Amino acid sequence: MASRVQHSLQFQRTTFASFFFSSSSSSSFPKSINKTQINLRSKWCSSSASRRSRAALYCSSSSSSSSSSSSTDLNSAAVTTKDDQFVLTTPLYYVNAPPHMGSAYSTIAADAIARYQRLIGKKVIFITGTDEHGEKIATAAAACGSTPSDHCDTISQSYRALWKDLDISYDKFIRTTDPKHEAIVEEFYSKVLANGDIYQADYEGLYCVNCEEYKDEKELLENNCCPMHLKPCVSRKEDNYFFALSKYQKKLEDILENNPDFVQPLYRLNEVQNWIKTGLKDFSISRASVDWGIRVPNDPKQTIYVWFDALLGYISALSQDQEQPSLQTAISSGWPASLHLIGKDILRFHAVYWPAMLMSAGLSLPNTVFGHGFLTKDGMKMGKSLGNTLEPNELVHRFGPDAVRYFFLREVEFGNDGDYSEERFINIVNAHLANTIGNLLNRTLGLLKKNCQSTLVADSSDAAEGTEFKNTVEKLVEKSKVQYASLQLSSACESVMEIGNAGNLYIDARAPWSLFKEGGASFNSAAKDLVLILEAMRIIAVALSPVTPNLCLKIYRQLGYTDEHFHVATWSDTKWGGLKAGQVMAPPNPIFTRIETVTEAEGGPIVPAMEKKVSKKKDKSPQSQSTIGA
Repeated sequence: MASRVQHSLQFQRTTFASFFFSSSSSSSFPKSINKTQINLRSKWCSSSASRRSRAALYCSSSSSSSSSSSSTDLNSAAVTTKDDQFVLTTPLYYVNAPPHMGSAYSTIAADAIARYQRLIGKKVIFITGTDEHGEKIATAAAACGSTPSDHCDTISQSYRALWKDLDISYDKFIRTTDPKHEAIVEEFYSKVLANGDIYQADYEGLYCVNCEEYKDEKELLENNCCPMHLKPCVSRKEDNYFFALSKYQKKLEDILENNPDFVQPLYRLNEVQNWIKTGLKDFSISRASVDWGIRVPNDPKQTIYVWFDALLGYISALSQDQEQPSLQTAISSGWPASLHLIGKDILRFHAVYWPAMLMSAGLSLPNTVFGHGFLTKDGMKMGKSLGNTLEPNELVHRFGPDAVRYFFLREVEFGNDGDYSEERFINIVNAHLANTIGNLLNRTLGLLKKNCQSTLVADSSDAAEGTEFKNTVEKLVEKSKVQYASLQLSSACESVMEIGNAGNLYIDARAPWSLFKEGGASFNSAAKDLVLILEAMRIIAVALSPVTPNLCLKIYRQLGYTDEHFHVATWSDTKWGGLKAGQVMAPPNPIFTRIETVTEAEGGPIVPAMEKKVSKKKDKSPQSQSTIGA
């Protein structure tokens, strides 16, 4: 990449406090909304001010033991997390359509982070899943002649299938149609209601069906088009329940001021702070016109708005193993999350709405929300009408999961927007995976087989005496560890690849093929040189395994190890000295086949040899591939 954004992300061992507000705290409501009192002694909300024509319900509780313990000291109220735990989430992907490359990119990145955290000994809970409620889902199902339930089953399964093809090692897959999730949402809603932060009111405004969100006119394009989906918003008026987001304005400002790592990268933090400075408005958390969703506990005629539902999936996923799920047992099973990994298009929901909701319910905030960028193709936004969409299933079936994972994690500076070019894709994976790593391993094993019967003549620690190569590898390994930990995934890939480059330079300079011919001491020196290179390859196999797990498993097999050896490897195995004298290597077998390309016609697209060109169906609306979901 021409420029790199360097940012350090330190995962805190302490989480943000659970903040509580007194029921007497003032709330700021839109002027157009009328408020009326609600009696919480009954399960159902009822108005005690019938003389008002269209009453809004402002909830208050006679029991304010939690809400009266308000605290503004972030540090004194912090709760320490378990040192050995790392809870990571992707967005819960919206099932209005099958997965695209934007959602695949988020999940590949999350998987690399999860695999690294496991390597350093953390107990990882990697959560992903699908967001399955809302108007857009019902519309998509109807368009396919399907029921919403059947539609969700089909699309959710397509995500699972793709994650399997991409070697995604998730621990929890939550669906928001899961009854256990519904129970958690209802309990959470009741807590927020009891804290006085839910009220009922008429609302009239411009609504984006694709975002499932009311929009301010000032943020819309010409003809009231949504800037994200480029489609006109529709005018709507309905009776909804609202969450008192404005009540948490000062608290959110304080969190971002005192905890700058809460939103990463830094420029995303600046975006969130600017949003909040413009003034927070209460937002609707129910829909009267949408039938496909979880019923509002105190008003079954309405369903809970998709975001107030889906965001809870990060918590309800922790209750999947429980027969009787509850908010408390889910929280005790792993909350708060160490990292929410999301696309920048849903940053507002995760960095503004979600923290306020959690504070209202008296729950701890996640440690970090990281918003990554969008993907483009050949420098252009992607759209089916342009015939330039990037389908992850097609990519992985043509090139394999390691190539796809490596390209996007190496070539897209994590946090920034990134571009896909098929020519660059092929050039990068050929140069790095086939040549730098694959060819180095293959020719070294070939020399070892020819001259040493595939057997190591010395311990790698002894073979390294008097050489600078070992120090070079150790420095690059430590550098990559720091980069993985700070989510500089592209830089981590680069550092590990530098080990391969150093190995190629070393073996070319030493020319062991010539030394073997000289015999005697030169022969022994050449044999030790091969041990050095193979030890470096062993270290690469561990250090690059978060990014290319299948490729690295193949390296381990070539080095004579079993699959079990690879699966139990930890980051400590990147320490020099693993290979021992007498170990027998496998016969050389290419670990990554170079992608050969042909041009179908002059000026035509480059495609892999032996592959048929995949036809593209036409549809509509160009857009960059982003992450839509919770």
